[in-house]
Amino acid sequence: MSTLTGQERIHRFLKRQPHDRIGLSEHFWGDTWDKYVAEGHMSKDETLEAHFDLDIREDWTFNNVADLDFKDEIVEETEDTRVVRNGNGAVLRWHKKHNTTPEHVDFYVKERKQWDEKRELLINIDERRINFESYRKAKEAAHAAGKFFCWAGVNVFELMHPICGHEYMLMGMIEDPEWIEDMVKVYAEMTINLQEILFAKEGAPDGLYYYEDMGFKDRPFMSPAMYKELILPAHKRTIGFAHERNIPVIMHTCGFVEPLLPGIVEAGVDCLQAIEVKAGMDLLRIHKQYGDVLSLKGGIDVRVLYTNDKAAIDRELEAKIPIVKQNYGFCLHSDHSIPVSVEYDTLQYFIKKGLELGKY
Repeated sequence: MSTLTGQERIHRFLKRQPHDRIGLSEHFWGDTWDKYVAEGHMSKDETLEAHFDLDIREDWTFNNVADLDFKDEIVEETEDTRVVRNGNGAVLRWHKKHNTTPEHVDFYVKERKQWDEKRELLINIDERRINFESYRKAKEAAHAAGKFFCWAGVNVFELMHPICGHEYMLMGMIEDPEWIEDMVKVYAEMTINLQEILFAKEGAPDGLYYYEDMGFKDRPFMSPAMYKELILPAHKRTIGFAHERNIPVIMHTCGFVEPLLPGIVEAGVDCLQAIEVKAGMDLLRIHKQYGDVLSLKGGIDVRVLYTNDKAAIDRELEAKIPIVKQNYGFCLHSDHSIPVSVEYDTLQYFIKKGLELGKY
C-alpha cells in the first residue's frame, strides 16, 4: 500500500481498516518542550506534534469554568507553589517550577445546595466559552499538513470534579445520586450545545478526543454498576451526538478502567487511550478481549522510556506491537505523557523502532 497521510491513516485506524503502518501519536509534559528547545533539538517556533510528525493534532477549544467573569484569586504563595481560587470556587495548589496536576485544597461546591447556585452559569450557553479562532487555526494547520484533527476536551466525569472535587463527587454518587445525575446532564448538554455552535460556524473536526480519567491504581473510581447508572447515559448522549455526524470518538482515561470497558464499548467509544500499565492495564489482554470492537492507542509502558535504555525499549515494543497491530487497530503512544526524564534521542529511537515494527 502507498504511504497515507496522517489524516487518512487515523481514519482507517479508527475503523480497523487496512492502512500502511500503525498511527503515531503522543502527549508531553510542558517541561519536555522546554528541555528539548534548551538543548537545541527544536526551535521555539516548533510544536512537539509538528517536530515529531505526529498523525493526530488537537485543539482544546472550550472554557468550562462555571463563572467566566471571575478573576483568579491568589490565596497563598510560596517560592515553590501558588494556591489559587478559580471561577468554579475551587482552591488549588499549583507548583511553579514544574508541570503537574494541582493539589485539591478546598471546594465551594460540596453538595447540591452550592451546585444549584452555579448551575445557571452553565445552563445559559455563552459563546465566550468557545475559542473559535484557536479551533479554526488549528484545524486549518492540521489539514494543511495532512493530519487528523480532533476537537479535544473533557467529558462529564472530568467536568464534575473540577467544581466539587473527587471526594465530594464520589460521596454524592452514593448519598445523593440525583445531584450527580443533574450535574452529568447539565455538563453533557452544555458540551453538546457548544459543539453545535462551533461546528456550525467552523465545520466539524475529523474526530473528538475526550479526556475522562475514571480510574486510579488497580481500580476505577466507581463500580461498573454505578458507571452504567450515572455516567453511561451522558457518554451515550455525547458520543451519539458525534456519531450522528459521522465523527469518531477517542477516549483517554487514565488508571485501571478495565471493569468499565463493557460500558465504554456500549457508549460507542471508537478508540481507548491511555491503557496505563502502572495502574494495572494490560495492552495485550485488552487487545485480546476488545480488539475487535475498540481501536487502541497507548499501553506502551512509559517507565521503560525513563530508563533511556534502547534494549529495554526494544523488548517492550517487540513484545506488544507485532500482536496488537494485527487487526489494524493500534496507534503508537506511550501509556502516559512524555516527561523530561526521557531524552530526545530516546524518544526519536522509540518512534523509529515502533513504526518499523508497525509496518503492514
